[in-house]
Amino acid sequence: MTIRLQGASLRHGQVQALNTVDLRIDQGERVAIIGPSGAGKSSLLHLMATAVQPSAGQLTLLDAQPWALSASARQRLRARVALVHQAPPLPPRQRVVTAVLAGRLGQWGTLRGLLNLLHPSDVPGARQALAELGLADKLFVQCGQLSGGQLQRVGIARALYQRPQVLLADEPVSAMDPVLAEHSLALLNRHAQAHGVTLVASLHAVELALAHFPRIIGIREGQVVFDCPADAVSESLLDALYANEQLAAPVSAGATLTVQIPRC
Repeated sequence: MTIRLQGASLRHGQVQALNTVDLRIDQGERVAIIGPSGAGKSSLLHLMATAVQPSAGQLTLLDAQPWALSASARQRLRARVALVHQAPPLPPRQRVVTAVLAGRLGQWGTLRGLLNLLHPSDVPGARQALAELGLADKLFVQCGQLSGGQLQRVGIARALYQRPQVLLADEPVSAMDPVLAEHSLALLNRHAQAHGVTLVASLHAVELALAHFPRIIGIREGQVVFDCPADAVSESLLDALYANEQLAAPVSAGATLTVQIPRC
């Protein structure tokens, strides 16, 4: 078992981002998380990555309970997990080679990490990771000179170079054209299969989720509403998941409009 959430909730101020989520993802599984905007997909991934602490409930990650660990032990645990951001937080003046090599900062000592900022310690490794994503020629370019789609590919290269046990990706191809999106997701899946990595990705594009991931989790209003094999996700299931209450016909005062999600 790689990830387990038991009654996990998360609040951002007055907003209930996640509400009593129960979920188990085993080692080597490849899972896509889908749902409407604001459903809690990013919050769920950040919770899994220990970027935020649950407001209630429990997270078990790689057989450890992160928030019961010391700060140093939790940092070592995080070094085994990679999170690919939708908009990678890369300084504009940072060179691409440095951004990719930073994937292993959690595994290196402080001295090697500092030296790497001055003189990249594994240029061939960074070049290889970038080459798989068609960016080998951008090795020494500053991140600020890249497009949004290129930055997302740098973020993926950084995660692959890290060699994590768990790879979490938050809308990792949203700024890419269809061909690059297909290629990048296929690469992530091949890497996960080849190395036994647990891969969890949130995606807006349902067709990409269904094409690349064997297991699909649908979330809405901070709750898991279905958890199915990809071939069991029907049109009626998707219609109910994405039903927009705000765009539905008005209801009478005091009435409640609810969405019924069919079973897998």
